[in-house]
Parts: sequence; structure tokens; C-alpha cells
Amino acid sequence: MEAAVKPILLVAACALIDADGRVLIAQRPEGKAMAGLWEFPGGKVEADETPEETVVRELHEELGVETKIACLAPLTFASHTYTDFHLLMPLYVCRRFWGVPEPREVQALKWVRPQRLRDYPMPPADEPLIPFLIDLL
Repeated sequence: MEAAVKPILLVAACALIDADGRVLIAQRPEGKAMAGLWEFPGGKVEADETPEETVVRELHEELGVETKIACLAPLTFASHTYTDFHLLMPLYVCRRFWGVPEPREVQALKWVRPQRLRDYPMPPADEPLIPFLIDLL
């Protein structure tokens, strides 16, 4: 018996890295799916965007920081099946950005050492990304 085909949702995420080698994570707001879990900032790729453009837009909207596509480096991706859809999520690394991140659309932000990321509950698609950040940093 074949499994039902689920729509693929393309989401782009970013691991912002500060001068101390810490990674920024954001807490999902109340009222959204998986509220309270911690994730890498990002969002859905719109029909007229590339994943890189999505990251630049989302960092500005969610955190109030600016960056450029040239400052993004692809690191890895997540491919995870949820109940209603399949998530495909490239993860970019960004060390060069302007402004101080502030929680505009999320509950809270934390700068975390890569080895401590597992201390924060994350959506299932985000968890497999942690070892890549530990290896990088």
C-alpha cells in the first residue's frame, strides 16, 4: 500500500553566529504550531523568492537585523515528514549581520553554544541540524 503524497513545504532557516561562536535560537510564539519550541530563525519561502532571499527577509522581519545574500553560507538541510506535510529546510550560516537581534515575531531569543543546543526542545526537523553546527564551531 502506498503512503499518501504529502505537500512539500520549503522553509529556509539561518544559524546566526556571534563573535563568541554562539548560535541564535528563537522560541516559537503562542498560537503557532509547536509553540514554545526553539528553532533557527527563518520562514516559508514565498513563490517569488529564493531561499536566500527568504532568510534575509525573515531575519529583518523576525529579529530586526540586516544581512546580505553574500553573507549566507549553506551548511546542510533538513528533510522531515510531519503529519500533514513534508518539510524541506536548507540551513544557512551567517556570521556577518548588522543590528542587535530582538524578538519581534517570536517569544524569546537566546545565544547558545552549539554543544548546549540539545538543552532546548526543538521541532523534530531542527534536531538533526545540531551536529553540523557542533562540527562547524
